[in-house]
Amino acid sequence: MAQKNKVVEQVEKEKSYLRGIGFIASGSGDANTSVINVKDGKIVRIKPLHFDWKYDKKTFNPWQMKARGQTFEPTMKSLIPPYSLAYKKRIYSPNRILYPLKRVDWDPNGERNPQNRGKSGYERISWDEALDLVAGELLRIKDKYGTTAILSQSDGHGETQVVHGPHGCCNKLLALLGGYTLQTRNADSWEGWYWGAKHVWGCEPVGQMEPTINAMPDIAKHSELLLFWGCDPETTPWGFDGQMASRLCYWFTKLGIKCIYICPDLNYGAAVHADKWIPIRPCTDAALQLAIAYQWLINGTYDEEYLKTHAVGYEKFFDYVLGKEDGVPKTPHWAAPITGIPEHIIKSLAAEWASKTTSIAHGNGGPGIRGPYATENARIEILLLAMQGLGKPGVHQVKMLEWGRRNLRITDPMPLGLISPKVSSSYRGAMFAVGDTKKEDAATQENLMLIPKQIIPKDLIHDALLNAPITWYGTTLSRSPVEDQFTKYEYPAKGCSEIHMIWTDSPCWITCWNDSNSYIKGLRSPKVETILAQHPWMENDCLFADLILPANTKFEEEDIQSDIMGGQYHLVYREKQCIDAVGESTSDYKIVCRIAERLGLLEQYTNGETVEGLIKSSYENSGIASMISYEEFNEKQYFVVPTDPKWEEYSPGLRDFYDDPGKNPLTTPSGKIEFYSERLATNFPDDTERPPVPHWIEKGETHDERITSQRAKKYPLLVVSNHPRWRVHANHDDITWTREAPTCKVMGPDGYKYEPLWINTGDAKARGINNGDVVKVYNERGAVLGGAYVTERIISGAVYMDHGARYDPIVPGELDRGGAINTITPHNITSKYSTGMVVSGFLVEVERANLDELQKKYPEAFARKYHHAAGLRLERIME
Repeated sequence: MAQKNKVVEQVEKEKSYLRGIGFIASGSGDANTSVINVKDGKIVRIKPLHFDWKYDKKTFNPWQMKARGQTFEPTMKSLIPPYSLAYKKRIYSPNRILYPLKRVDWDPNGERNPQNRGKSGYERISWDEALDLVAGELLRIKDKYGTTAILSQSDGHGETQVVHGPHGCCNKLLALLGGYTLQTRNADSWEGWYWGAKHVWGCEPVGQMEPTINAMPDIAKHSELLLFWGCDPETTPWGFDGQMASRLCYWFTKLGIKCIYICPDLNYGAAVHADKWIPIRPCTDAALQLAIAYQWLINGTYDEEYLKTHAVGYEKFFDYVLGKEDGVPKTPHWAAPITGIPEHIIKSLAAEWASKTTSIAHGNGGPGIRGPYATENARIEILLLAMQGLGKPGVHQVKMLEWGRRNLRITDPMPLGLISPKVSSSYRGAMFAVGDTKKEDAATQENLMLIPKQIIPKDLIHDALLNAPITWYGTTLSRSPVEDQFTKYEYPAKGCSEIHMIWTDSPCWITCWNDSNSYIKGLRSPKVETILAQHPWMENDCLFADLILPANTKFEEEDIQSDIMGGQYHLVYREKQCIDAVGESTSDYKIVCRIAERLGLLEQYTNGETVEGLIKSSYENSGIASMISYEEFNEKQYFVVPTDPKWEEYSPGLRDFYDDPGKNPLTTPSGKIEFYSERLATNFPDDTERPPVPHWIEKGETHDERITSQRAKKYPLLVVSNHPRWRVHANHDDITWTREAPTCKVMGPDGYKYEPLWINTGDAKARGINNGDVVKVYNERGAVLGGAYVTERIISGAVYMDHGARYDPIVPGELDRGGAINTITPHNITSKYSTGMVVSGFLVEVERANLDELQKKYPEAFARKYHHAAGLRLERIME
């Protein structure tokens, strides 16, 4: 009894707050709603929210999905992933930036020493000095070059915030100052869909199936086979939707739906859910797809009548598949040596797919959609779905994450709430401020007007800094319509300056984008006179900044948020401040407010609005104001939107198109599925890398990354680079608890925890590599170190290393200790006219690293201050 009373007393002293610990960072729709327990001003634990904490669950109108005599329903708590549960470790990381910093050998009135970025250390300065320096540099650049010389790097994933939006708060200020250059985020999760599939079925804005409404209930009722194509439902949804996808996969198995995983690695979803794993050589999916189409054509196992009414141009595709175009039939025998899949397996897969009602599941497409010529497998997948009656009961393309994307009900494949609440009317960031103005709220409308006259695609920043002038096609903004892909852009734009200053609030380009060793060279160019970064942690691009301002985390501010992606119930919740700001940090929004004040633009920047006023405005525009008063909302901290009583009546997926394509056309020019794209033929008649009919592209002028390449004699292994298991892109690499997992970090003999490199047992043996060895992964673009994870869970001839590991340069731009694999990814874009990035399916070699030799050669790099559990720490760069 005494012990029980002590527990009760301890709990009574704690305060509980709500936070969404998801990382989409778009201002609205964060999942992973969590309860934060705080005691004596410090976070002591993070746990799931029980939806019925302050409500009777009957008011939620709980939904049920019924299929084949089984029932599936939501739990009564949020399904948050491990790194959300452990996020307090990130808040109190030894790598937190605690105060403003200046690079010691950067003198705005003298030598700036750009060649030393990434090498030289930092000194602490006061906020007053930092703000004076920032304001002074902004005005100096404006007077000397014009404001288009200032590049805003303001996009990426991170903590989802509304008022304190972590990406793009600076854009309005720069617009008030006179303009700027915007780094436009390419469709980084959807490269193949965006640049390829949109030409087949429209499905704006990103090219994955839309609408997907009620797709999951329809799959449960009608699908017999699910192909998880490059999809890991036990990993990718964690950062955005939580673990509902995992529950669904277990239920699909219980229903008797067969699940086949097609991927180079036996990923975490395949390990527990797959009835069969078909290992495929990285980025050879198009060859497998063509061989499946060949089998269907010669056996007549496709829906010919459907194609006559729902598609155009299929005859030309058939001619290519059958070899009438080029004399090469795309048989399983042809595809087997390309894909590494035995001929009989390809035939069996084709036969099973044709005999069963089949849907395809993705995250966003995985490495295969971000590889060389990813437009082709993206297009062919849609053609295969069409050959089996796309839109009929049980035939869909479905995503296992980002449900309710863009707060649109049509993008939610799960049972719907009465509304899809949207709290972004007070969003101060501008990460996704592009696209369809008819569907955006007032705040995004304002941000739309901020898109400046000079832009640079994110995957071409290094070229802009090193090789200007440059040209490309498409804004690359992830909501631009497909017609924009035919518009040519240039840098410098007419009347604009080259870049001489960079302001970044998303400093993870190095570890998440393409050929970042070239980007590092660009950051060290004498053309770039000033680099300003604001961020909570001393990591990645911050190491190359001249000035660093300490941003805080969302736990240190007042805000509001919604949960529309959890797959259970839609929520809106008040995020009350949990703890005081760590060190001298403040929010991204308040940082920009302080700079605006120095420039005499504060009133214009804020429009006189307070944080509390902005929060209340978001509540009033969220859709819940008629359901709960603001006073009660603040007291309870959250509101659960009831389930729509008519949710089962909404037509699933593309069912309306299937039933009547005339009355329910797609957004292609013909309104139908286009096996042959007249638009591509007209606009790019010389394009052999994205021709009007999708092809298998062995190599071309843009890429030569196949095992048939001459380069493969020197670099014989293909890299698979997945969405990280233990991170969300570049977030979470300092969480001590997850770093204990052997698939998170591999402890080296020097006590350093290295990023794992999965390598097949046979490939490891041939190179004398044992499990746990420190290895070097390299090609002509540079090298990274990793820890060998020897396993049969990766196909022979390939290695696997997650992207997003923290950059820890031994030689900046050449050799990295932290495992930032993107430093050596291909430089070129997806294909000649497709301005996407390639970050998987590229050639490398692997060998054991000689740590003794490296330590002798680079003693300073190996002597940096390092936390034995959390990794890198702030003190390592201080002088």
